[in-house]
Amino acid sequence: MRLVPIVLCRPGMRLGKRIISEEGIILLGEHMELTEKLIFRLRQSGINFVYIEDSLTSDIVVPELISDETRIRALDKIRTTFKDMMNAPKLRSGVTYPYIAKQFKQVMTMVMDEIGSHKDAMIMLMNIGVVDSYLFQHSLNVCIYTTLLGMAHGYNQEELMKLGMGALLHDVGKTQVPASILLKPGALTDEEFDEMKRHTDHGFYLLKDEPNIPLIVAHCAYQHHERLDGSGYPRGIRGHEIHEYAKWIGLVDSYDAMTTSRVYRAPMLPHQAIEELYVGTGTLYEQSMVQLFRDKVVIYPVGLTVQLNTGESGVVVDTNSTFPHRPIIRVLYNEAGEILAAPYEIDLSKHLSTMIIQVNFSDTGMTAKI
Repeated sequence: MRLVPIVLCRPGMRLGKRIISEEGIILLGEHMELTEKLIFRLRQSGINFVYIEDSLTSDIVVPELISDETRIRALDKIRTTFKDMMNAPKLRSGVTYPYIAKQFKQVMTMVMDEIGSHKDAMIMLMNIGVVDSYLFQHSLNVCIYTTLLGMAHGYNQEELMKLGMGALLHDVGKTQVPASILLKPGALTDEEFDEMKRHTDHGFYLLKDEPNIPLIVAHCAYQHHERLDGSGYPRGIRGHEIHEYAKWIGLVDSYDAMTTSRVYRAPMLPHQAIEELYVGTGTLYEQSMVQLFRDKVVIYPVGLTVQLNTGESGVVVDTNSTFPHRPIIRVLYNEAGEILAAPYEIDLSKHLSTMIIQVNFSDTGMTAKI
């Protein structure tokens, strides 16, 4: 299968991977044939890329950080709990949510077990094929990515549980933001943005007195928008004043936001988002954290069409955990864009003179320069 922008999908194409709603419901299954109506609905739902069955890449298997079954179970727990909090009395003195700890520790156990079972696990895009990932899927993504980074950093099991819980609940304060603002399809006004920013305060006050929730989890919700140079919110604290866990979560939160569809822009691909993170190195994010993130993220997703400096183009068929920026490519087209009679694979980690120069959807001329 290959990864195709939704704008290039045509009736008759078949899905290579199922489409899941943010609530964990399977909307379209594998092998589903696309129609004009389905393509339109996917575009309206914020789906920008889908995996499509393709005879030249039918053997390609797209790896997953967690199984669809685990993702659906986790999303169900997140959705149920967050919606209960949206419907409950808002931040009234003495109101607690004692079921939070049990529900989210179960999610964390599932996440840690699955990630821990994959040797050399890498951060892979999880928003492809997910509809409306405004809060539930985003919370799960940030949790998974942050937990993987925490494992690579060397945190122990207890530390990982706290870090992962902080990531899972970093945006819990958005349950207290009016839906008219949270789900607004257009740009927010200054007043609305100020209200949205209050989700960090809301998150802290929701969590700080919760039984069986470590206080550091509340501080992660409070501090994940703080930045090294003091340009963040809500308090504008700097450097060492920001807890290390919140720094990890803030970095990952930014990455997931960049690679998620927004009303006002299409999602970035990983290599573009990493470049944006590097722009903020030393001012917004810790350099060592960005470097570890770069080393653990799949820059070019499996199934992506790329063009090489040889003039040839092909599809990413596998990743290299040691050199994530140099994947294995199945070369399918020559310099003239003609299908090769005998496609071949090249491991860019072993052929250093061959480089990816752009992400190239050659059938329509769509490109994104590297």
